[in-house]
Amino acid sequence: MSNFKVSLPSKLLAVKTSIFSIMSGLAAKEKALNLSQGFPNFESDLKLIALVNKAMINGKNQYAPMAGVLSLREAIAEKMFNLYGVSYNPETEITITAGATQAIFTAIAAVIKKDDEVIIFKPAYDCYEPTIELFGGKAISVQLNPENFNIDWQKVKSLISEKTKMIIINSPHNPSGRILSKADMLQLEALLRNTNILLLSDEVYEHIIFDGEKHQSAALFPALAERTFITASFGKTFHNTGWKVGYCIAPSYLTEEFRKVHQFNVFCVNHPTQVALTEYLKNANHYLELGSFYQQKRDLFLSLLKDSRFDFKASKGTYFQLLNFSKITDESDVDFAIRLTKEHKIASIPISVFNEAGLDTKVLRFCFAKTDETLKKAAEILCNI
Repeated sequence: MSNFKVSLPSKLLAVKTSIFSIMSGLAAKEKALNLSQGFPNFESDLKLIALVNKAMINGKNQYAPMAGVLSLREAIAEKMFNLYGVSYNPETEITITAGATQAIFTAIAAVIKKDDEVIIFKPAYDCYEPTIELFGGKAISVQLNPENFNIDWQKVKSLISEKTKMIIINSPHNPSGRILSKADMLQLEALLRNTNILLLSDEVYEHIIFDGEKHQSAALFPALAERTFITASFGKTFHNTGWKVGYCIAPSYLTEEFRKVHQFNVFCVNHPTQVALTEYLKNANHYLELGSFYQQKRDLFLSLLKDSRFDFKASKGTYFQLLNFSKITDESDVDFAIRLTKEHKIASIPISVFNEAGLDTKVLRFCFAKTDETLKKAAEILCNI
């Protein structure tokens, strides 16, 4: 093999291996309980798996339509109407994607140009900023209040300029578990009214909300819906993140631009899975019962941690729980997460890597989308620290 290398300045110079890959790799090496990366360690519903198998046997093994199987898009439109009372056209306003991350990437790629500014809230899911930068945009960060993860809307208003092209929100929020309130959404709606600013609303955990709270989808607010890409994930909802199937909902003028990129990005998405999901969505309880399912796991996990040295506020949504370790050690969250994995055999995610300027608030994120047995083992380890 030649030692020749083409001179190739990196388009994403600051991007390194993701913390998810690092911590999951370390967990595997150390044979530790992996509560770092956000995926369940239990199987998807066997009925759904059987439906995928049936679709394969019935010959649904070639390319699906570029925008997605129409019957699945119709099922999503029906779900949106039943939940939020909003009508989306399945032919022109809903696109099936290879997971929510591809939907986010494609939405940004479709509209962000050189020198456009995009306001994001930190801690933020780690795909937002690199994608913005890849297409020549600039991410403008707003640090959420470290105590309660509230948004300072006056600060947001002060950052809006002629260059602001988009704002990205995420509710329920990863990693904090916070949810945006109706008051938050109304303030955002007021900020964006009479502007040309777009909104990308990352709603992948829309069905995982606790304590009787309601998901405030951007679809519920007319002055937001008319300018919003909503991205969602079947993988998060139905415990099969490896299938990588999600969707994007947007007004037709935005969907038209979205699909221009989508067709040359992935073109289409796993055909038999789409057919199976169409049938599975006919029973609304498959997603309506998700909140109570995960609330039981959250409550179990936290009840077992009540006598630990960690401080916490119960997550309001997602399947993540933050634990504050400031009473235990002065180590950085990265160092403590690594030590927990190596010495105590439990893996988590340090939050500082998602904060503005690496702000370290001595907080780790743990995923409780695990079997009760795993959660009990995890709690036993954490209570002994």
